[in-house]
Amino acid sequence: MSNAMILAAGRGVRLLPLTAAVPKPLIEVAGQTLIEHHLQRLAALGVTRVVINLHHLGAAIRRRLGHGEGFDLEIVFSDEPELLETAGGIIKALPLLGKEPFLLVNGDIYCDFDPAALAPLAEGIHAHLLMVPRPSWQERGDFDLGVPVPGSLGDVCRLRGDGKGTLTYAGMARYHPQLFAGLAAGFRPMRPVLEAAIAAGRVSAQVHDGLWEDIGTLERLAMLRRRLKTAEAGTP
Repeated sequence: MSNAMILAAGRGVRLLPLTAAVPKPLIEVAGQTLIEHHLQRLAALGVTRVVINLHHLGAAIRRRLGHGEGFDLEIVFSDEPELLETAGGIIKALPLLGKEPFLLVNGDIYCDFDPAALAPLAEGIHAHLLMVPRPSWQERGDFDLGVPVPGSLGDVCRLRGDGKGTLTYAGMARYHPQLFAGLAAGFRPMRPVLEAAIAAGRVSAQVHDGLWEDIGTLERLAMLRRRLKTAEAGTP
């Protein structure tokens, strides 16, 4: 199984004052930190090395996770003295990820999707994204599905950036290092990189209709905890 990367460098400004002392990936949901949920699933998938980028309160994440001994995998950290944004952080970490496609997970999401069900990259595809229906708190989603990808398994389609924005990126994807070929290191958002690849027909996607939440605000965190508590109690 290829390597994986978890994005864990963000400041979590909209989650203040909680994130003044606790980095977003170490927020607890259902009795466990968000990042530990991800690590356990990645280990079960057969991932042996996980690269985690760090900035805000990175030392706390290091102390909590160690080198991955508790998860039966190797954890390698990619420090960002200054925030590099998503694409910039990935580009910095590429030497640690190798030359094969890798799985990427945002450290601040909670999702019941099994990473094993994320489709592999088809021929000529450099990125495959997991999408969810646009949540109510988002005025417009990120992308839309286009035509099916020939030879792909399941409901895998090319991604469109010129639609109504009915789907939102779920924070889980497979990327080929070739997606970042020729891009200089430094601060670089992910959206322009994806838009260029979409225009070239090199991005595919599938849709997850299950439980998913981006822990972006205190309100959404509280909503998720209530939802999980209700589900655990077995009440409608």
